Amino acid sequence: MFGYSSKNAAVYLVNKLVQADILEKDEKGKLLPKKLFHIPHLGIIRAGYPAPVEGSLGDSIDFYEYLLDIPGDIFSLTVRGDSMRDEGINDGDIVIVEKDAHPHTGDIVAANVDGEWTVKYLEQKDGKIYLKPANTAYPIIRPRESLVIGGIVASVIRKYR
Repeated sequence: MFGYSSKNAAVYLVNKLVQADILEKDEKGKLLPKKLFHIPHLGIIRAGYPAPVEGSLGDSIDFYEYLLDIPGDIFSLTVRGDSMRDEGINDGDIVIVEKDAHPHTGDIVAANVDGEWTVKYLEQKDGKIYLKPANTAYPIIRPRESLVIGGIVASVIRKYR
């Protein structure tokens, strides 16, 4: 990327980025961005009756670290449609999916059913697995040929503007 011809130059740059507190090394030596996605976190706000914000001005949320807290491999998908709206997953939202997770009944999953991908609740009845929407306008999906779970939805991201 920088056009360096020697490993020493790359190591020198990485060490400078670590010293500048832009990168950090985890316990395995993997390089991670640091403080790139920090957003001030002012506390807790009620969605019921108004109340004072509970928190302090010094806190922040590192979204990179927040997502890294999800064990295993993760990937994202943009949602199209409203079959999960009653769960609060809307058209245009981005779901963060944990690929290596072991799904259980009731989990929200990204699944390939009969060659098509969807996001739904994973359900089971009488030993048969099916996918259930969170919108009664949509039917339950029962696989005819195949069902492959791509992962469990771990987080939802929504932009309002």
